Amino acid sequence: MNKIKKIKHMTLDELTYKINGCAMKVHNTLGNGFQEVIYQRCLAIELERTGISFKREQEHTIYYEDIEVGTRRADFVVEDWVIVELKALINLEDVHLAQAKNYVVAYDKPIGLLINFGGRSLQFKKVFNPKYA
Repeated sequence: MNKIKKIKHMTLDELTYKINGCAMKVHNTLGNGFQEVIYQRCLAIELERTGISFKREQEHTIYYEDIEVGTRRADFVVEDWVIVELKALINLEDVHLAQAKNYVVAYDKPIGLLINFGGRSLQFKKVFNPKYA
């Protein structure tokens, strides 16, 4: 399925670049060592300043074979195209990457960003929904 990848005259790559830039500003300002919610609030401030639209903690229903089994909240849904999942851990592990990929598929978005504020250096992982490849 080939959907248009332009958002307010931005490509998905340009949008993820801007999101990463906002995250870098937050990390450069605060450093590591805070709880995830602090980084989430600061990233929301930076996204607003950049003029990027987003929803924080958007709830989504999870289904198993058309049966509702629960809900999950992504940290951010940006421009209705990108799922952003934040962590504040020393190191990202495969389970965090799997979680981010599951969100991208469950929310039916083309791309996701897993951003970790917990290390000395900011970590970014991009995950893709195979449906949009």
